[in-house]
Amino acid sequence: MIWKPNVTVAAVVEQDGKFLLVEEQTGGGMLFNQPAGHLEPNESITQAAIRETLEETRYTFTPQWVLGIYRWHSRPDNITFLRFAFSGFVSGHDPSRPLDAGILRAAWFGPDEIREMTYRHRSPLVMKCVDDHLAGKHYPLEILTHYD
Repeated sequence: MIWKPNVTVAAVVEQDGKFLLVEEQTGGGMLFNQPAGHLEPNESITQAAIRETLEETRYTFTPQWVLGIYRWHSRPDNITFLRFAFSGFVSGHDPSRPLDAGILRAAWFGPDEIREMTYRHRSPLVMKCVDDHLAGKHYPLEILTHYD
């Protein structure tokens, strides 16, 4: 059997100095994360980030850059994640759209607020992605190729 990581995507959105996070019910309690989720069959990595952001926040996400590709092993779950994180902007908020199951709310937080609630982050990648965005780590979307 060949080992395979869980491929996930995340959207890092900064607007007016605040970042869009979701509060979600998890097996570890109510935790915060960027809008994020798993890559589904037959979608590009970029399409997955757009879809997950809409499903979890009701915002339309437009990726502008690849922020980074992150490998993280969750020891309690013994699961390895390969996260493709994007930076970009949101528009077209639809407050009548239902949120994904388990998502309690989407809200905006400043970097200091996010740092203060590290103990409630879904993973260490939440703060790492904010820090990388603030450090200006942005790569062209063209580094990703999707073949059908």
